[in-house]
Amino acid sequence: MNVLDAAIQDLVMANHILANENIVDAYGHVSVRHPENPQRFLLSCSRSPEFVAADDILEFGFDGEPVVPGGKKPYLERFIHAGVYAARPDVNAVIHSHAADVLPFTISTRPLQPVLNTASGIGEHVPVWDIRDRFGDTNILVESIEQADDLASTLAGNSVTLMRGHGFTAVGRTLIEVVKSAIYLPLNARVMMAALSLGGEIKPLSPGEIAIRHKTPIDSPAYTRAWEYWTNRVKLSRVGACSCCGGEHGQHDTDNARGK
Repeated sequence: MNVLDAAIQDLVMANHILANENIVDAYGHVSVRHPENPQRFLLSCSRSPEFVAADDILEFGFDGEPVVPGGKKPYLERFIHAGVYAARPDVNAVIHSHAADVLPFTISTRPLQPVLNTASGIGEHVPVWDIRDRFGDTNILVESIEQADDLASTLAGNSVTLMRGHGFTAVGRTLIEVVKSAIYLPLNARVMMAALSLGGEIKPLSPGEIAIRHKTPIDSPAYTRAWEYWTNRVKLSRVGACSCCGGEHGQHDTDNARGK
């Protein structure tokens, strides 16, 4: 398997992992920088992540448009990925999610802070991007490269930016790293909300604790073990499911017998 095919295979699995872990549903998307051309990135066509397959993966330029036009319809918010990759040469994977647990922190003045060691990857500072600040009333979707560039400027050098009334965009050095951040970000939000409900002050991770955790090598077993775990959960969730319709094996025989 060549490096491009391997990247596509991992990207497909990342889509399935994020869907299985309830980080994305019918909406949301994940991309990787092209392994052979850093001026391009790979992202699925407009399809729910749970059903993404290898032939759904398209190649994009930093203008947010498919390199080969006229194919499958792309996501409306593909520009998010284009803007981030153009602004952040250190980023090799991007996730956009509408996870409900983070939404309270997108519409309040209380900042989201890392309180769990597993969520240290979100960083010390989690900014909130409000599309209305520069673009006025919109549908709150990122549908142009200008909007994406503005989002990227709020993200700046951070690992995550929340999006007012919308969700979040997370970035990472690798696909595994950003998947981990995206999975533990909503859990971190839930734990922080629970702690705040008890009253008093909370104790977030210190800058030093975050820095120590960030030194974990990207090829560390801490990451590869997690990827193996999430991948296996996807496979177990699909045991007995029909690949063409999602139903149980044998359902077609039953339907055929009934004349369906």
